[in-house]
Amino acid sequence: MFVKAYAKINAYLDVVSKRDDGYHDLDMVMLPIELHDSIEFTKVPDNYDTFITCDHVELKATKYNLIQKTLKAMQDRYGIKGSFKITVHKEIPICAGLGGGSSNAAATILALDKLFKLNLSKEEMIDLGKTIGADVPFCILNKPARVRGIGEHIKPIKLAHQYHVLIVKPDDGLSTQKVFDLADTMELDHGKGDMVEEAFIEGDDEKLAHYVFNSLEKPSIGQIPEIQKIKDMLRGDGFNIVLMSGSGSSVFALTTDFKKAHKYFKKYDKEGYNVILTKTF
Repeated sequence: MFVKAYAKINAYLDVVSKRDDGYHDLDMVMLPIELHDSIEFTKVPDNYDTFITCDHVELKATKYNLIQKTLKAMQDRYGIKGSFKITVHKEIPICAGLGGGSSNAAATILALDKLFKLNLSKEEMIDLGKTIGADVPFCILNKPARVRGIGEHIKPIKLAHQYHVLIVKPDDGLSTQKVFDLADTMELDHGKGDMVEEAFIEGDDEKLAHYVFNSLEKPSIGQIPEIQKIKDMLRGDGFNIVLMSGSGSSVFALTTDFKKAHKYFKKYDKEGYNVILTKTF
């Protein structure tokens, strides 16, 4: 079975507070994008071990990745038996704030639900997903949404129009855990998520450009100053809706003008940047 694991971007990310259990309460506006990994799940005889392979050189050691963690969680919760060969074709950059690991976990839940005919509801999948990672419930739903709590409270929103998404990533990536650890040592700013949500629903890109926000830019830019340089570059080239996604290190620009997005995709690619052109859906 082949499944697609879609990436996401955060048009709004506010770290509201740190909880007593070590997690963080968040307020986010998240969009799925067409950029995706492709994952093949094949059942193998029970006397074989489950074997996960990935074509990304930095992800060869997959013993502790989120696919393995999700598989074990489903085995424990639903009594799934058997072994698998799981092959990941990686298109989502790692350590980029684009939800690559979370989308792989969500795709695993969806694939095993079909393979074993579990007929799980979205609510049951989300309840399992939140034990794997904060972005996993959103990746299961895979629709534009306002997301709160530790990722489990999801309210879908309807975009007035779709966007082309130009993503530029520094060579260096960032560990989500490290960024949150740094954030805990800082006084973070807070934004206005209601305004971002309204802007998407109304199709008001001027309002959106003003209110897109990410609390984690401060600690992330402190680690990789190039993030700020990329934001300034995109704005200097006429993109108004520009933000770092998630915990970084990738930066995205939203536009409804495909010709403009494609023009600068080619420009940045020629200049040697890690650049991706995709779109929302």
